[in-house]
Amino acid sequence: MRSSAPAPRVITVVGPTAAGKSDLGVFLAQQLDGEVVNADSMQLYRGMDIGTAKLTLSERGNVPHHLLDVWDVTETASVAEYQRLARAEIDRLLAAGRTPVLVGGSGLYVKGAIDAMEFPGTDPGVRARLEEELVERGSAALHARLAAADPEAGRAILPSNGRRIVRALEVIEITGQPFTANLPGNDAVYDTVQIGVDVARPELDERIALRVDRMWTAGLVDEVRALEAHGLREGRTASRALGYQQVLAALAQECTEDEARAETVRATKRFARRQDSWFRRDPRVHWLNGAAEHRGELPHQALALVERAVTA
Repeated sequence: MRSSAPAPRVITVVGPTAAGKSDLGVFLAQQLDGEVVNADSMQLYRGMDIGTAKLTLSERGNVPHHLLDVWDVTETASVAEYQRLARAEIDRLLAAGRTPVLVGGSGLYVKGAIDAMEFPGTDPGVRARLEEELVERGSAALHARLAAADPEAGRAILPSNGRRIVRALEVIEITGQPFTANLPGNDAVYDTVQIGVDVARPELDERIALRVDRMWTAGLVDEVRALEAHGLREGRTASRALGYQQVLAALAQECTEDEARAETVRATKRFARRQDSWFRRDPRVHWLNGAAEHRGELPHQALALVERAVTA
């Protein structure tokens, strides 16, 4: 089946990990003469395939996928750089008469692609000083300072996420404004239909556990070991990816492999909750039921939603 209705300029498919976004994105791209633009921050890394659930070539259904395998594992992720890359792909597809289908669960990356969002500059001196403090005092102490200066940022950023805490404090010092004052609103730069895939927590938790088991069976440990030889452990962003961080700890004999697997499941469940909370805050997201008993209906409901949005 191919839709006869004109497609909106951009479609996004968002939601928590293991909800079924990737397959839905392929279906919509097939029906709407589209191509997929990746919005999963860790799928931008070359070689990080198993642990990020990157679709294989056969699973992509002959749909071109863009912004996969862009960065080396030693590169630090940058939302500003992703914004530049994503908008270039979106503009190129629109100019060619194709429908960009943005798929992923990295909320800030999605917003960076489709919403008005400017990034404060950096100050190497300020950054270096804050990073030195992070090493000396630890992330908890810097998080306490951030929470005092910008309570909303303190609630949004985990006390263990030293990199984001340093960036938030840097922005506060450079701009003289709260870090959250520089976060984007809902001012879209493209005509966009946003679809959220909703799966109830018990089922989603079960899917996450099964996915982690499949990753281990598929060779995640060997994948991490190979990437370690290419600098994964030194990569400030890639080394913290779910699954990869835990396997690196096991390879360093900081825990057993079974403990690494169990912690990957726990950490992924926590991450899925944060993803869900992020996307729920955006009133423009239309949520559809992605439960197993609705799996056959989901693609056609999503297509109908897109078509209604176009003709409304």
